[in-house]
Formats: sequence, C-alpha cells, structure tokens
Amino acid sequence: MLTAHTVYPLTNYTFGSKLKKKDDKDKNIDMRIGRLKTAFERDGMRRSVEGILIVHEHNHPHILLLQFGQGFRLPGGRLRPGEDEVEGLQRKLTNNMSPTNEALKIHWDVGECAGIFWRPNFDTLFYPYNPAHMTRPKECKKLFLVALPSKAVLAVPSNLRLVAVPLTELYDNLARYGPVISSIPLLLSRLRLVMSGSLPSLPKPVPAVPKPVPPAQQEASAGATAAVVKAEA
Repeated sequence: MLTAHTVYPLTNYTFGSKLKKKDDKDKNIDMRIGRLKTAFERDGMRRSVEGILIVHEHNHPHILLLQFGQGFRLPGGRLRPGEDEVEGLQRKLTNNMSPTNEALKIHWDVGECAGIFWRPNFDTLFYPYNPAHMTRPKECKKLFLVALPSKAVLAVPSNLRLVAVPLTELYDNLARYGPVISSIPLLLSRLRLVMSGSLPSLPKPVPAVPKPVPPAQQEASAGATAAVVKAEA
C-alpha cells in the first residue's frame, strides 16, 4: 500500500521575508570546495539534511524551493557534529522559513527519509549511492518529507525567494536543478498524495431540450444573433 501524504493548496500559505539576510559564505565554486575540504579535515564527512515541502495548485503538486540568484536549493543545510538529523532539519527550517514572530512559529513535522545522496569527491556531483571504492565520501545528504500545516505564514531571508515549482518542471531537468532536486518526482512516485481542499469535479451539464419558437420570434432571434456576431467581429 502506498504511503499517504496530505498536500494543501498553495493559496493556504502567506509568504513574507525576514529583515536579516542569509550569509553568502561562498562567492564561487572554488571557495565552496575549499571550505568543504577544511571542514572535512577537521570534522570528517559532512552530514546535511534537506526538507521536501509539497503544496498543490490546480491539483498538481509543487515543491517549495529557495531561490538565490539563478540557483535553487531545498531548505535545510549542514548538521552540527553529533546533531540529530530530525532536530537539525527542524532548526534549519526555523532559521530559513519560519517567521520571527513567536506567535507565528511553525512546528515542523519531519517525516520519513525520502532519499540519500552521496558526494564521493571534492566537487559538486551527488549520486544516489556511494561507489564501492570510495571509503571516505565527503558528504552524505538526506532528504526528508516534511508535512506542512494546513495554513501557515512562511518567511525567508530577504536575499532569498521562496518559489513553488511544479513536478513537471523538475522531472529530468538536471541542467537547471541538479541531480538531487530533479530526482524528487521519482522519489515521490511511491507516495499517494492526497490533495486537500481540492474542488470537487463538477457534474456534466444535462443538455436542455429546445423549445419550439414561434415564427414571429424566429426573425427577431436571427437578427439579434447576427448583430452580436457582427459586434464581436
């Protein structure tokens, strides 16, 4: 049996921004890889967690992504040494997506792990497996399903944008979204997504039986129809 996951409409959520900005620690890829090497020598393999947050629009699933410039990423990030995966993801989601107003804070319901990806080398490539000859992978990234509340206010740092991207846009779009995000449609295919708040299908209209029109009204009707068609043309 497929696991059920309830998805709420995009219109149920209010989007805002925080005053503080997200620190951009890496100006380019070389700086990012250099920072990864330094952390690996100090702490060993990097452990990171990211959340898959799903909404729907017109009954089609959309994934919430953080956009920075031309790039996209799932909300989440690096775990602290020894930090629990679920608690670490909750901390990251609060920092990246929860309003600063305590009354609007969100309790993040982190569910099952949907996928695991490995970075074998000091580069940008991730794989859904760790090659057998790699005894010291550089990063292990885990993706978790996160059940959103039925309604919420979401707020991101002012230099980021929160966007909802349809699954059809993500699927097999490696060039734009990378190997991890573009694989999400496959990861979700084993779930039964329940679209909450969807409009029920409207019944098909029953054709009306035409009534006979008296001859005197037929000419008037023909003239009115011609006038409408002419005006629209």
